[in-house]
Amino acid sequence: MTFPAIDSTAVRWSVPREKVASALAERPLLLMMHGYGSNEGDLFSLGQYMPEEFVIASLRAPLSAGPGFAWFQIDYDAENATLRRDVNEVTRSTHQLISWIDELEDEVGGFQDVALLGFSQGGVMLTQLFRHQPERYSAGVFLASFAVVDTTEGGIERDTALAEVKPPIFWGRDPQDPVITPDLIDFTRRWLPAHFDVDAQLYAHVGHGLSLEEIEDATAFLRKHVGL
Repeated sequence: MTFPAIDSTAVRWSVPREKVASALAERPLLLMMHGYGSNEGDLFSLGQYMPEEFVIASLRAPLSAGPGFAWFQIDYDAENATLRRDVNEVTRSTHQLISWIDELEDEVGGFQDVALLGFSQGGVMLTQLFRHQPERYSAGVFLASFAVVDTTEGGIERDTALAEVKPPIFWGRDPQDPVITPDLIDFTRRWLPAHFDVDAQLYAHVGHGLSLEEIEDATAFLRKHVGL
């Protein structure tokens, strides 16, 4: 079965689509990736808080999931209180993201800078993009999310290459997040600092969501690490 491609017609842009190429000739790109069961409109409203220099593209995940979409399917293992996913499906979704970015770069004639923002499952995709192309992206904003073990072919080599680059990443979360299970947080707390230059911040009473303080901190982080 062919894995679905990213739907270019569903992308939410912060500038009119016909002006994207000219805007990206002078301005950096910020890619937003939503969480499980959501859509491209979910994170797009954060654009009002992001640095105005960015051209923002909020993407729709390729798989149907509940009322929205997903980057990969998940199911909850109640006996072990863990979330299960197929890392091969994660990788196939990553390849579709890379293909979409490649096509956009060809269309606009190159990028100034590319930063990534991912919430929950979209944050997983952020780490995957860095794993596959660690020098392509300037910085990442990783919100209420987690990393997965990459057991696919070449996974060890990709992690080694990423650890040599250690790109900057902002990790914001509530320590009492009821959705991201403890086993995922434990792995992420070990894996992320070994592969990224991490700015980790905790926000109480946010749950599996975002606060204005967190968004402001993420904005300051992007201003620091992207050529604005």
